[in-house]
Amino acid sequence: MTAREVIVYADADAVAQATAARVLLKIGDTLAHRDRVDVVVTGGTVGIATLAAAASSPLASAIDWTDVHIWWGDERFVAAGDADRNEGQAQSALLASLPLPEENIHRMGAAGEFESAEDAARAYAREYADAGSPAFDVLMLGLGPDGHVASLFPGHPGYGDASAPVIAVHDSPKPPPTRVSLSLETINAALEVWVVAAGAAKAEVVARCVHGDTELPGAAVSGAERTLWLIDAAAATRI
Repeated sequence: MTAREVIVYADADAVAQATAARVLLKIGDTLAHRDRVDVVVTGGTVGIATLAAAASSPLASAIDWTDVHIWWGDERFVAAGDADRNEGQAQSALLASLPLPEENIHRMGAAGEFESAEDAARAYAREYADAGSPAFDVLMLGLGPDGHVASLFPGHPGYGDASAPVIAVHDSPKPPPTRVSLSLETINAALEVWVVAAGAAKAEVVARCVHGDTELPGAAVSGAERTLWLIDAAAATRI
């Protein structure tokens, strides 16, 4: 497990703006050396604010988006177009404004398209394998108040499920109950894992994660090369 680097910003807006700039610079720098970048985006308040900040950044126009592939860490297994789906929020906040080829946007399957979350998980695992099972260059995660990341929840069977790179999650303690998620093993194969969190309500769980309480999925995630915690001052008060 790589050491956690904790970077504290003034407030939630500063976290979003700085993380957006950071990911755009990371994409540009990587493309200077390689012809492909794979990025995993996240939902949540700060995650979507980060995507919106990236959309409005002048740095976005300097990137050749035809070489960028977008993935998700998890998705709610509800119908396509449902407001609960992370991909719809990401589409509105960022993806619709970018010259990204549709085949570069790797959306997780929706209810109605697949009979079960297991079918959607297997399809996403095949898509990931067909892409060469890339080590994601950046994998962004939000942090729930219970310490969950993606759809890996503390005390839930999915947290320790290493049976497949992408798993179905049932009976999620946070609605909607049925989801699809990257496994912890797949998350930790990413080159860089970034956890974004903001607000005083997250302070205790951030402290537990940063200090390594592995009962919490947020404490167990780690990039192969770098692990960043990008948080605001209110979320840092208990560290």
